[in-house]
Amino acid sequence: MSNGLAVSVLDLVGMRRGESAGSAIARSVDLAQHAERLGYHRFWLAEHHSIEGLACSATPVLIGHVAGATSTIRVGSGGVMLPNHAPLVVAEQFGTLEAIYPGRIDLGLGRAPGGDFQTMRALRRDLRQTGDDFPELLEELQTYLGPTQPGQAVKAIPGQGSNVPITLLGSSAFSAQLAGMLGLPFAFAAHFAPEYLYAAARLYRDRFRPSNALRKPHMIVAVQVIAAETDAAARRLFTTPQQRFLRLIRNQPVELMPPVDSMEPLWQDFERAAVESKLGAAIVGSSETVKAGLEKLVAETAADEVIVVTDTYDHADRLRSYERVAEVAKELGVAA
Repeated sequence: MSNGLAVSVLDLVGMRRGESAGSAIARSVDLAQHAERLGYHRFWLAEHHSIEGLACSATPVLIGHVAGATSTIRVGSGGVMLPNHAPLVVAEQFGTLEAIYPGRIDLGLGRAPGGDFQTMRALRRDLRQTGDDFPELLEELQTYLGPTQPGQAVKAIPGQGSNVPITLLGSSAFSAQLAGMLGLPFAFAAHFAPEYLYAAARLYRDRFRPSNALRKPHMIVAVQVIAAETDAAARRLFTTPQQRFLRLIRNQPVELMPPVDSMEPLWQDFERAAVESKLGAAIVGSSETVKAGLEKLVAETAADEVIVVTDTYDHADRLRSYERVAEVAKELGVAA
């Protein structure tokens, strides 16, 4: 979208109750093809483990599948949770993807576990659990993706010299500071942690140092967006992600649930407060309302790109929402 706000898609491969993973994945492929036709910049897939209702655990496999079904849109991870994986394996996986789909692969990296403690243990076994070693893991990964160093004993084949673009993901100050110091793009997860968005955006730009990867800051904001014909119609569709977060805090499966006329019978006051806190940055409404919300978001964060999370129960509603957002984005000013 060279003549408007750069917008992208973040997909969690949500499943309906009783639906097969294959069906949910096919729906994600269709969404990616739709987003490509609409001119979206990237299509990113999340990494979550042992969460009933999300089919996005094998993120590199999904990236390859989606990239193979599209031709121009960038496809990547939003993100790979690096402490879950050996950096060499990540470099080999994404080096292979880059070899198959040159110039189209992104590597978004996070430091969260992507699951509960038991899942962390199952994923990492004897490795440390805190994420404090993230900078060291990142440095090792960059070694495997960059040019071969003198005396380098272990190489990622494929991967070495591929220079797959890295973006750091975060929901706090840690990754904002690190991305700024290393001169990397930074993506903030305002779709579930909006309270730290503005502080992290300022911190990233204040700490930014130009690098070989990036000469000036590139801030991406992930945000929940649902656009519909009217504000009321959009708010009704929004009850699907509201139910997901309600079920998440209740430790229940998070399958896509049909929209409801009102959430009031479904939650208690403290649950409502928790869900509304998580979804505080959501932009929900008609095209006009969404345009105003995106303008405000970009003005307050200086975002260079917005990566849109849209989860509705009916696939047609999701496609139409992304169509409306694409139309709105074209009307907004060129991103810096």
